[in-house]
Amino acid sequence: MSRRVGTVWKLAGLALAWALAASAAAAEYGHYLVGDRTARTPGKVQPGLLLMGGGDRNHDALRWFMAKAGHGHIVVLRASQGGEIGEEFHNEVGGVASVETFVFHDRAAAYDRAVLRALRRADGIFIAGGDQARYVRFWRGTPVAAALEAHVRAGKPLGGTSAGLAILGEYLYGAMDGGSITSPQALADPLGDAVTIETGFLRLALLEGVLTDTHFGERDRLGRLLAFLAKAEAMAGRPLLGLGVDEDAAVAVEADGRARVYASAPGAGATVVRGPLAAQAQDAPMRQERVQVLVAGPDSVLHLPSGEVENPLARRDFAVRDGVLVALDRPLLVVHGGAGVEPGDLTAEEEQAARAALAEALRAGYARLQAGMPALDAVTAAVTVLEDAPMFNAGRGAVFTHDGRNELDTSIMDGASGRAGAAAGLHRVRNPITLARAIMEKSRHVMMVGDGAEQFAREQGIALVDPSYFRTEKRWRQLQQALQDDSKPHALHSDAPARAYFGTVGAVALDADGRLAAGTSTGGMTNKRYGRVGDSPIIGAGTWADARCAVSGTGWGEFYIRTAAAHEICARVRLSGSSLARAADEVINRLVPQAGGDGGAIALDAQGKAAFPFNTGGMYRGWIGADGVPHVAIWRDEPLPLP
Repeated sequence: MSRRVGTVWKLAGLALAWALAASAAAAEYGHYLVGDRTARTPGKVQPGLLLMGGGDRNHDALRWFMAKAGHGHIVVLRASQGGEIGEEFHNEVGGVASVETFVFHDRAAAYDRAVLRALRRADGIFIAGGDQARYVRFWRGTPVAAALEAHVRAGKPLGGTSAGLAILGEYLYGAMDGGSITSPQALADPLGDAVTIETGFLRLALLEGVLTDTHFGERDRLGRLLAFLAKAEAMAGRPLLGLGVDEDAAVAVEADGRARVYASAPGAGATVVRGPLAAQAQDAPMRQERVQVLVAGPDSVLHLPSGEVENPLARRDFAVRDGVLVALDRPLLVVHGGAGVEPGDLTAEEEQAARAALAEALRAGYARLQAGMPALDAVTAAVTVLEDAPMFNAGRGAVFTHDGRNELDTSIMDGASGRAGAAAGLHRVRNPITLARAIMEKSRHVMMVGDGAEQFAREQGIALVDPSYFRTEKRWRQLQQALQDDSKPHALHSDAPARAYFGTVGAVALDADGRLAAGTSTGGMTNKRYGRVGDSPIIGAGTWADARCAVSGTGWGEFYIRTAAAHEICARVRLSGSSLARAADEVINRLVPQAGGDGGAIALDAQGKAAFPFNTGGMYRGWIGADGVPHVAIWRDEPLPLP
């Protein structure tokens, strides 16, 4: 690395004004060079914009950019880190004569002669990631900003990734408050001071009226893009276009505005939201009755700045209700039949029966969604099927307690209203999930237990059966084995119930109105004593649903109770803006094991994204969506494409 210290370049006219605005101190910046800067540019330089979403850079897209630069000389601009990106461009992507990187530490470098000379002679300019607020502060109203605009006007390619893309639109989120903002935070007050929308930074014809966002799908940024767009439209007084690019994608824009998407992961692309959005109230959560979202994929043609998309990868409808983003077009049902099953546990016939039962539960629940019924109906129907299937630890297939009884627990929750119902210690209720729902809808209570719960069930006309109905020989043999194990000396010193706690069934659903629900049902733990109750009937531990997220858990219940596992997943989505997948993974695969437990869960958010975290050899699981086809899996290494 070389470090250059130079004085501010003094020019007449506008350049003099720039100089007066700059710091009088000498400019200091990092400077890195790879390749031969004096070599002749071998190819023809052509216009183009490369818009990359961040993360690992797509090398095919970068090769497109290098070709646009005539395989000549690239200048990389950044405001943090060093020259690693130059090494990547020159040595890994290849096909360019040189890569020169400047790392800005302050605003003074934007007036430096050597920096400006490099920008003038560059065949292509690429703006790296980092902190877009630094770019805005360092470059707005400086010769560097003017040089970027002149570079594009001269018919040369310009690219950016992450923060380097975020600053390219006519309107941009500047993150000027010292840190980024999540979708829930932005939607809670779209016109508030924390949504720092900037303009007047760059004027690029192909991005006129466009606001960009990055790391899009990976960080669940659709909500904040809508909030950004709402505030920018309030500032502009005209409709604008929102463009979000995933980490695994890049948008390559030709001079006429036609753009193609490079993607290195299935489903990755660029999300387009075309205004106008409904006007938003000051100091209030965002409200939007309906907004259409288009996703451009590798087979699409995106037109900028209009935002038209030919052959979109996806077309979706959303609403925003009191600051919560919900899908209006994608009813979805997710089920589980318990974690803890291990390879070798099942005969071929048992495995086939389990898969068939999961598929039947999915079809039964989804039929309710297709009929326009609420998520609660889908959850109830699906769990009822699983309770009737003897291969699962719920209802008919429930495990036995120490004294040879079947003892059933259950809960259900409506995310839209926050209402919930639960029951524990049941011996005669054929389908406990129906009792949980009745408690929620027909009583003033949330939880009932034992004889009292069954008396309420009788009054509500809920089917009761003789306790012998729940007996299966497989579960009886499991109890006898557990009792034998109890008699061994080592049993007195063991804190772990081995695999006796696994099983449980559950379902989560998103209906056509964007409303969520969750339900869980279990036979508890083999050989349990003293009226033990696990997490399944406890709202927040084994079951949770709110406007954003629904969860049903399965595992060692004591630890799900201690960590409030189901609620914790949804709290992380709501409070930290975590993606559902990340929140579910952190709780199930980190928080619960750290506390001493294991197991799994199913989770679903209001945008129709699902997660299936588990840390055992297998978990009975499946989902059904728009294609109407049940997708099921059991084993850890068994693929289950996400909806």
